[in-house]
Amino acid sequence: MAALLLHMPEVLLCVSLYWDQLFTAPLNQRPIIGVLAMESSEAFAQFGKSYIPASYVKTLESAGTRVAPISIKLSEDEYTQLFHSINGVLFPGGVASVQNSRFAEISAMFYNLTLKANDRGVHFPLWAICLGFEELTVLTSGENLLTATNTSNLSLPLKFTKDTLHSRMFKNLPKHLLQALQTKPLAGHYHNWSITLKNFTNNKNLANFYKILSTNTDSQQVEFVSTMEAFRYPIYAVQWHPERSPYEWNVTLDIPHFSEAVQLTWYLADFFVNEARKNSYHFSNTTEEEKALIYNYPPIYTGNISKYNQIHIID
Repeated sequence: MAALLLHMPEVLLCVSLYWDQLFTAPLNQRPIIGVLAMESSEAFAQFGKSYIPASYVKTLESAGTRVAPISIKLSEDEYTQLFHSINGVLFPGGVASVQNSRFAEISAMFYNLTLKANDRGVHFPLWAICLGFEELTVLTSGENLLTATNTSNLSLPLKFTKDTLHSRMFKNLPKHLLQALQTKPLAGHYHNWSITLKNFTNNKNLANFYKILSTNTDSQQVEFVSTMEAFRYPIYAVQWHPERSPYEWNVTLDIPHFSEAVQLTWYLADFFVNEARKNSYHFSNTTEEEKALIYNYPPIYTGNISKYNQIHIID
């Protein structure tokens, strides 16, 4: 009996490790992330009705995932079926109304499906960038609280909040990137609308749903939210564009190409793909999976007619 008591800590540790392994689902090592397509602008209309900038695809693929484009032409049932076949979703930047557009409609469907899945205990992550960030503020608040800001083409350091270092998104950020992100202009902003800190904090739906991780201030001294994550859900949003630093080269845009900016892109991609690995949704068979992947939509060069070096035409 004395010998058993002496070794009790080791016994309890072994039982604990066994219990964790027994009830922790294995990670999905073949994740697929859906990316919403954007309705084509005038410059891209010659190619097709919708597109995805290749920089989003490359960013996700760099972290070890595959990408499934989300067409603008599917039915609600088809969107639901696709949602239950992928492991996460990305709302990209672009130009569209956050209330009256196909982008807004499809975003709302995937946002609501994401909430329902996580409420059932299914880990399903969502990452929103720029327009996607703005869309989330509308979906969560139930109204358009965006304000015009002078942020259409500039790179800035981030102003961290008290919650940044304890956030899921940034808690494992290497110290040299943590310092660089606060002191060097690593975050590229290319948006005309923002959610001001005042509008955010005055709206209970937003303040109770999201934790503010960073803010920025435009040339008119308007402070706006630039990074946030949901308290209870694996939902993450940046008003800036990490995907452009490694993959976009338009000389008219103030794109940060510092080594630290590129490392930050890879860090965020790795973070989000690891979130997607916690989801076990899958396509019904290999044929359906292969049909859904971005490889069926080869990129085309558009650097001579747009701010994107390459795009995938989806519809």
